[in-house]
Amino acid sequence: VDHVPSARKLAEFKARQSGSEELIERTMFSLEGGQAAGARLIQRGATAMICASDILALGAIRTARKLGLDVPRDISVVGFDDSPLMACTDPPLTTVRQPIEAMGQAAVGQLLSQVGGTEVSSEELLFEPELVVRGSTGPVRVSAPPKAVVNAS
Repeated sequence: VDHVPSARKLAEFKARQSGSEELIERTMFSLEGGQAAGARLIQRGATAMICASDILALGAIRTARKLGLDVPRDISVVGFDDSPLMACTDPPLTTVRQPIEAMGQAAVGQLLSQVGGTEVSSEELLFEPELVVRGSTGPVRVSAPPKAVVNAS
């Protein structure tokens, strides 16, 4: 994975799931990629999918429905980004929201400082995301295997 945010999400998932590679899918960053990866994970018995983007999550939901599964009763799906309209999907998508305004303000502040001749730190800025729980996630099933992840490559 050469996309730093995707690599970080994947590393964190592996650390929390004891590195279970069979529940990780890498795919193209698209609705179709989410559909294909979601189908493979469902075939392996996944009961929840944590997707690297909202688009991948919508593809996974589409596949689950085509296979006759109910989201969230049979399988939970989480996206990432809180893209516009995710509260309006069916079901509304549980997702991770990034603090875009704060990120933008920090970037502009750094740029203005640099243009103004002030030395700017080369340290990476990290921002706290927020889990936005909506209707695409439900209670864990009693005999549920580990969660799965769909990652864009």
